[in-house]
Amino acid sequence: MKKATPILLITLILLACSCSDLKQNIENNKTNEELSQLKVELDSLKKVIAEKPKDTKGQIATFLTFQKEDAEQAMNFYISLFDNSKIETVKRWEKGSPGKEGTIMHATFQLNGAIYMCSDSPAIHDWGFTPAVSNYVECKDESELEKLFTKLSENGKVMMPLGNYGFSQKFGFVEDQFGVSWQLNLQ
Repeated sequence: MKKATPILLITLILLACSCSDLKQNIENNKTNEELSQLKVELDSLKKVIAEKPKDTKGQIATFLTFQKEDAEQAMNFYISLFDNSKIETVKRWEKGSPGKEGTIMHATFQLNGAIYMCSDSPAIHDWGFTPAVSNYVECKDESELEKLFTKLSENGKVMMPLGNYGFSQKFGFVEDQFGVSWQLNLQ
């Protein structure tokens, strides 16, 4: 048997390395393809979940009845203040209906995951919002507490200024510009 020449040996070594690299590249491409397919499936499932109507039967939600045609303004204001908040549905009063055309007949929204509903009442009632029923917010830190207190009390009414009342580090009670009451607390 003849001795292999150095060039032939080098060629065989390079060929073996190339095959190994090729195998690794094929495995990487297969992994990338699988990841891409999984991402497409995940995105499709997210879309289905997002589009699925929420079953609210049996759930309890806060319903806010506005009498100054400012339900939409209030709803947008509230969702701008809280993380994880969004408008879910809006049904408007139409021309010829009891309410002013374009105002909110019924809307559903979330404030930090909690369900709220609101409407612009065409009838003006003898009652309005009362501080006896309020939204209670446990703030994550002092910065959030102060931001919410400032925003919610702007053009509203401070019923208890921020302070230590003995039951928590800091607490404040406000009525916002729409007449809705908020208790803001920091444990």
